[in-house]
Amino acid sequence: MKETCLHSRHVALGALMQPFAGFDMPIQYTSIIEEHNAVRHHCGVFDVSHMGEVFVSGKDAERFVNHIFTNDVSQVGPGKVLYGMMCYPDGGTVDDTCICKLADNHFLLTINAANIDKDDEWIGSQTDGFDIQVDYASDRYGQLAIQGPESEKIVETVLGIPCHELNFYEVKAVGDSLISRTGYTGEDGFEVYGSHDWITGCWDKLMEAHVTPCGLGCRDTLRFEVGLPLYGDELSKDISPVMAGLSMFVKFDKPEFIGKEALLKQKTEGVARRLRGIELDALAVPRHGYTVLKDGQPVGEVTTGYRLISVDKSCAVALVDSALKLGDRVEIQIRKKTFPGTIVKKKFYDKHYKK
Repeated sequence: MKETCLHSRHVALGALMQPFAGFDMPIQYTSIIEEHNAVRHHCGVFDVSHMGEVFVSGKDAERFVNHIFTNDVSQVGPGKVLYGMMCYPDGGTVDDTCICKLADNHFLLTINAANIDKDDEWIGSQTDGFDIQVDYASDRYGQLAIQGPESEKIVETVLGIPCHELNFYEVKAVGDSLISRTGYTGEDGFEVYGSHDWITGCWDKLMEAHVTPCGLGCRDTLRFEVGLPLYGDELSKDISPVMAGLSMFVKFDKPEFIGKEALLKQKTEGVARRLRGIELDALAVPRHGYTVLKDGQPVGEVTTGYRLISVDKSCAVALVDSALKLGDRVEIQIRKKTFPGTIVKKKFYDKHYKK
């Protein structure tokens, strides 16, 4: 079991620790509801040092990144961050990632913890014919996510990092470290990347200032409420960006990228199943893998479900038959009972980003 550079801090705080993506990670410190609400209304800090970092640099760095990435890094300047996917030739998703354009030929790819080994191997297998250097830096970097409406004030006053000039999805260097105005909660927030010692120092300052430590439990409830996907649930080798409703992050006007032909076919001809939101009539809790029914017949399965903390509704995202449309009535099989609900948009709570 791997440990992040902050593992001893979590244990000392009495966090509930559980395995996640090969790491021993904090799930909660006090309660998921308290930590969730701290982020929605004030500020919380997450240890996300389990995430992976890959730097790509060199003469062909931009061309290479565009080759493996669905979004188009050539259309933005240094200091910008783009979200998108790496895909297999058949359109299945290798991983979803945020890419920081640090310079015209210098990029940081942030990859999901569960996919680090797979992604590193995939990226390395695509480098033939490109004049680049790839630095697999996951073991050297720690990362914090400071999220919530008070995050800008806290980053500036507690950490001493000027950040008010950053707009959403922008990044800048802070000495040997980085800060981006990004996050996975639907709230304004920042992510900082740096050495283990620097990240540990930042965490200690935030704890001394009584910023709420938050575990992976509320990270999942927060991202789910605002319709953000989790790899392994809403994206996978079997769920493409088109099926997930993420075509806006696939730039089909690029000359080429891995998976373009397959994704374009899906976009133009349609797919058999796609992700939809479901709002249940009753306060039941749908779980990953539960069956979705229409008129008693199976039409899909749940990828994520929760009783939403911010709006007190029971909702799910499910991969269902594409014929289903907004407003259609369905049921979800929860243990031995079926619970009726309605097909709705996947975003159940409005995002509050600084534009």
